[in-house]
Amino acid sequence: MAGDDDSSLLRGAQHGHEDALRGLINRHAAYLYGVARSLTGDEHEADDLVQEAFVASLTAKFRAESSVRTWLVAILVNRSAMRRRSSKRMTIGLPDEANQPAPPTSEPIKADAKLDLAHMLETLSPEFREVVVLRELQGMSYEQIALTLNIPRGTVESRLHRAREQLKTRFKGYFDDV
Repeated sequence: MAGDDDSSLLRGAQHGHEDALRGLINRHAAYLYGVARSLTGDEHEADDLVQEAFVASLTAKFRAESSVRTWLVAILVNRSAMRRRSSKRMTIGLPDEANQPAPPTSEPIKADAKLDLAHMLETLSPEFREVVVLRELQGMSYEQIALTLNIPRGTVESRLHRAREQLKTRFKGYFDDV
């Protein structure tokens, strides 16, 4: 299976071949976990999302408009969005403050403190977090992100710009003492 391309592995997995599914998982699970972990900030939820993405890939239609990896990321991002919407329905009735991440501390941060990327990402809306994770952490092109999220490239660019501006504003001075 090592020489098989991703499309062949996917077809084999969709036809019930365990070796093909294992090959697909071996190639892409770690990458998908990194994306999921960045999106959710929770290792258990990230594990669940990766599993859900692979299960969904067994019945989903791959149209070869992108790479299998990009297609798997799109499934994962969609599953993440579905979970978010579902959890919002469960938290209806809670005050708005309960649904928001804690604001960044105004105390000065020491130079030897580690960059808390997970906290920074949590301050962004899910739509902004998605584009930042896919672009900055996963190195996807604007076109790949647009395909993955099923949005126009211009929307990717504007979300990324706004997300970066929010991070600059919210964490202004974070690196001043470094």
